[in-house]
Amino acid sequence: MSVTLSFEVNGEPARLSVEPHARLVDVLRGPLGLVGTKEGCSNGECGACTVLVDGRPVCSCLLPALEVEGKQVTTIEGLVGPGGKLSEVQQAFVDKGGIQCGFCSPGMILSAHALLEQNPSPSDADVRDALTGNLCRCTGYAQIVESVQLAASTKRQKKGADHA
Repeated sequence: MSVTLSFEVNGEPARLSVEPHARLVDVLRGPLGLVGTKEGCSNGECGACTVLVDGRPVCSCLLPALEVEGKQVTTIEGLVGPGGKLSEVQQAFVDKGGIQCGFCSPGMILSAHALLEQNPSPSDADVRDALTGNLCRCTGYAQIVESVQLAASTKRQKKGADHA
């Protein structure tokens, strides 16, 4: 028996029928076609499936889809601006080589985005702490931390220019 689920995804309303046991990752990747969200371990250990629910990072492989009823979900696709312009965090990952193979990148980027919304001037330790739930097999994390710090700096400069 299907259940109707209504929520907002990447700023757009979504209303669809889902099985009561459906996971958020399956709804995002399946009927919504948002394949930027990756499924790695299916146990909430790797963070590849991280999305933002009401601004907070969550592992979508563990979250029953029905838990997002009436909430706002942001996937990696939701960070892209008009004309396909990458967000500051996405661009910094490209510029600093934090992307590597790219499998973990959507989860890393969303976790970093959430961090920078709460803390615009994080220390390296703050960045590493915020990314604890996101695993990368390609790097020693130095390029990822540098990417987040570049994004933080870019966002601060942009904010300063907007207020000038």
